[in-house]
Amino acid sequence: STMAPAPSLSTTVAGVHLKTCIYNASGPRTGSSAALARIAASESGAVLTKSATLDAQTGNPQPRTWHEPDVAKGASLNSEGLPNSGIDYYLDSQTIADSMAADPSKPYMVSISGKTLADNIAMLKKIVNHTSRIAAIELNLACPNVIGKPIIAYDFEQLKNVLAEVTKVPGISKIPLGIKMPPYFDGVQFQLAAGIINAYSSSIGYVACINTIGNALAIDIVSEAPVIASNNGYAGLSGHAVKYTALANVRQMRTLLDDSIDVVGVGGVESGVDAFEMILCGANAVQVGTCHWKEGPKCFDRICMELREIMKNKGYSNIEEFRGKLQPWTKDGAKISRKARKSAEKATEAMGVATAGTKVGAFDTYMILSAVLAVCIGVLLADKFGFVELMV
Repeated sequence: STMAPAPSLSTTVAGVHLKTCIYNASGPRTGSSAALARIAASESGAVLTKSATLDAQTGNPQPRTWHEPDVAKGASLNSEGLPNSGIDYYLDSQTIADSMAADPSKPYMVSISGKTLADNIAMLKKIVNHTSRIAAIELNLACPNVIGKPIIAYDFEQLKNVLAEVTKVPGISKIPLGIKMPPYFDGVQFQLAAGIINAYSSSIGYVACINTIGNALAIDIVSEAPVIASNNGYAGLSGHAVKYTALANVRQMRTLLDDSIDVVGVGGVESGVDAFEMILCGANAVQVGTCHWKEGPKCFDRICMELREIMKNKGYSNIEEFRGKLQPWTKDGAKISRKARKSAEKATEAMGVATAGTKVGAFDTYMILSAVLAVCIGVLLADKFGFVELMV
């Protein structure tokens, strides 16, 4: 018999075709064509630039980034202050050619984060004149825009105003437009934000959820001071610690937004398991930021491989077969999962003897779980139909 083809990870985001649904988030390792070229050479489905400002800027003083020393806690902080080479650099044909040398067919996307609305409009006008090579724009609405005001997407009047002005830019409809959102934490916030975005559904192609969780603080207990130098130590929280907030934001936005607006999941993704969960919550694609920062672009190849393996084990041939199909909690589902976990724990213990000292990650645990899941389902079905007495 012939081997079944590997599951397809292809997707579309705002009408843009991606060979794989995993790509880089704007932020770490995206500032130069050399860094972007390494992403293009990986399995990343697209290449997204650093968030550009109108002029180049160096950002905040060092130290401005931090990783929790205990890797299991999966927390990182950054208060970079948007260091970047300026919008003209990211639109320059040489920058684009150098960035995309490994695979010119991949979508090259530009992220912008103007200091003011006027700056954002000026950058959008520049991009519209460079449409030939720019596959999409990601407008960062998760940053302060007016001194003394909240970040744009937390100030709903400002959000309305910014979207009204942005969508009036001549020619803007020629390029797919996405917006990067901060995390929301309250049901009413989700509804208000989605309502405003839906009013511009003819112009907005996707929403990326989430940016960092703002105003986190990490302390150096030896010096009794913050670990970050600027802004009194307050910084954006990212990494695995934010995954659960990100999943909720993806799910809420997918539920509340018009079907014509895609959702891109971002926040705490570092394995195929995490990516699968994002897609299950409704994401068309998944961005990877902090893991890319820590591991480098080989993370895209690894996460793609893990996601394909999960899909193969579950019998999915493409992501549309499970995207957005999060199931309600049931007693039967919980029973199957509990049984699988008990068996997986025993298998892990047995493995632990042979692989003492090595870390078993989410994907390894998943693979052990999936190996026993089929047996558990068989046992449960047999129990249901009275063939065996179930011992749980």
